[in-house]
Amino acid sequence: MPELKPRWDIFCAVVDNFGDIGVTWRLARQLVAEHGLPVRLWVDDLRAFERICPEIDIDQAQQWQHGVEVRHWPAELSHADAADVVIAAFACQLPTDYMDAMAAREQPPLWMNLDYLSAEDWVIGCHGLPSVKYKTVQKFFFFPGFQPGTGGLLRERGLLDQRRQFQQDAEAQRQFLQSLGIDPAPGVQLISLFAYENAGLASWLDVLAADAAPTHLLVPEGRILGDVAHWLKVENLAVGAIHVRQSLTVQVLPFVRQDQYDHLLWCCDFNAVRGEDSFVRAQWAARPMLWHIYQQDEDIHLDKLDAFLALYTKGLSPGAAEAINGLWRAWSASQPIGEHWLATRKHWPELQENAEKWCLEQGLQADLAAALVQFYLNWI
Repeated sequence: MPELKPRWDIFCAVVDNFGDIGVTWRLARQLVAEHGLPVRLWVDDLRAFERICPEIDIDQAQQWQHGVEVRHWPAELSHADAADVVIAAFACQLPTDYMDAMAAREQPPLWMNLDYLSAEDWVIGCHGLPSVKYKTVQKFFFFPGFQPGTGGLLRERGLLDQRRQFQQDAEAQRQFLQSLGIDPAPGVQLISLFAYENAGLASWLDVLAADAAPTHLLVPEGRILGDVAHWLKVENLAVGAIHVRQSLTVQVLPFVRQDQYDHLLWCCDFNAVRGEDSFVRAQWAARPMLWHIYQQDEDIHLDKLDAFLALYTKGLSPGAAEAINGLWRAWSASQPIGEHWLATRKHWPELQENAEKWCLEQGLQADLAAALVQFYLNWI
């Protein structure tokens, strides 16, 4: 008889709208597609899930999507059998009945807390360590990261080759952009903007509008739209809206599925992203970027920002490193970034080269899904 594959359960409590479900949905699909594992993905907010996977039926408690068994995680979960590997994404609290089911198994499952992504040095020392215990079941820390000794980053097999081929194919890019209703002028600078609300946006748009070189700004539906509308002096912005102010064209895009968002990032010359999932995907795009990190109490998110910047700018000249540090820190503090943008543009070729180099360096590490599977194999 063929050996049965271990069953995996991933629990996702949606907090940041799309970051949490974005990460867990990518992970679940990759575990199925590349490792042939049976995976159940438990999600407490199917409406948020539906935005990135339109096939989701929000009224179904159980359904199959892309080989993944998707389960609605209700407020009260009972009578669920525990899997062989259990992942609590981003420190979400598992249901008591489910934890009792884990403890009742003859062979306790591997229980992991898939934590938030961070470049901080302490992550290396904590990755893989035991955490709390529930009865007979031991939980372990599992940290994604950018350095050896961490869990790596989500990266599907062949992703970087696909990206490279797409970026070398002008016709493929034109057709993709056209499918979203985007028709950029020849030679225009393409920028994508996906961010939380930010008071620093107006100064950036002012500079882009006044620049001699034209810019086409692509804004997927999201929380930054209110600030864009305020700058444009319009009441609201609907999908498909196009506004031109001097050298700047602003276009509102629909919220697209994950593979389309990857292609959008690959098409752009610069990507402003937010949270965790789009942050990682922008790095795989190998383009200069700007990260709007998710704010946390007591500004501890700024420590994470500085830790990443220290790694990301390590090979840059002092001037280029100073420009990127200034841009990112001002943006995450909701301060004006217009002058920082102008400083950044002075080092553009170097920043483009650094983005490609960083992408390739990160691509040398084991991807997150493979690292999780290897952790399980080592555990048994």
